[in-house]
Amino acid sequence: MKIQTIEYYFREVLLSMIRNRWMTFASIGTVAVSLFVLGVFLILVMNMNKMASSLESQVQISVYINDNLPEDGRKEIERMTRDMKSVTGIEYVPREEALKKLQERLGENKKILDALGESNPLPNSFLVTVKSADDVKKTATHIADLYGVDEVKYGQDVAANLFELTHLIRFFGLILMALLLFATVFIISNTIRLTVFARRKEIAIMKYVGATDWFIRWPFILEGVGLGIIGGGVSAMALRSFYSAMVTKIYESLAFFPMVEQYPFMNYLTIALIAAGIFIGILGSTVSLKRFMEV
Repeated sequence: MKIQTIEYYFREVLLSMIRNRWMTFASIGTVAVSLFVLGVFLILVMNMNKMASSLESQVQISVYINDNLPEDGRKEIERMTRDMKSVTGIEYVPREEALKKLQERLGENKKILDALGESNPLPNSFLVTVKSADDVKKTATHIADLYGVDEVKYGQDVAANLFELTHLIRFFGLILMALLLFATVFIISNTIRLTVFARRKEIAIMKYVGATDWFIRWPFILEGVGLGIIGGGVSAMALRSFYSAMVTKIYESLAFFPMVEQYPFMNYLTIALIAAGIFIGILGSTVSLKRFMEV
């Protein structure tokens, strides 16, 4: 492609944007808002996935043993549990220690335990740690079958519910983004359509003198790409500021809250948003050109 041709393409793109500046502004704004909403949903889903993974990695199995079980029976449960391939650690928690931890967790409200008097309703137990969250359910089932085990509990339900919420957010986010994508493509295609309509006689003359369809199409496609890049860049800058402020705010009160690190995550997100903007621009241009190239 000749340099003069490239200069012609970019000159036409610039003139078209200036000529239809209000529609250009509307197109860029729609792309930016749509991609910003997409970015917010991606940030939300990624952080909820990280939170759920963090919770799952900390899941422990609480094994409550029979109060009347002799010491040999307790040691046998500990030995058989430790020998399981999925188990990485096991800690024995006597009932006295369990009561002390409960009092610490209750803090100022520990007085409610005074009604118990000298009795301790908590059983002896083990805290079992497994290699991965996928091993929890199977390991808990095996431990529950051991002689002398009264009950087995684990907190995987919290992480499971969090994953369900993440899937729900992702589902509705995709629906919302589909609607925003349609609106964005519609506005960009209208912007390009106005340009094509204003130049329809010029396009007809160009075709009559032998200009190829692609020679005519390229300025309009590049205009759509330009609108998409600018809109994607604006949304990326807004998201960077938004996520930085959100991370700072959360860490001020919840220093150990698991969040996706800003970098390189935001760099990848910026690239993805600009690429999405380019795709939307090309799609909008193609839709508008399909009809008017038949002049």
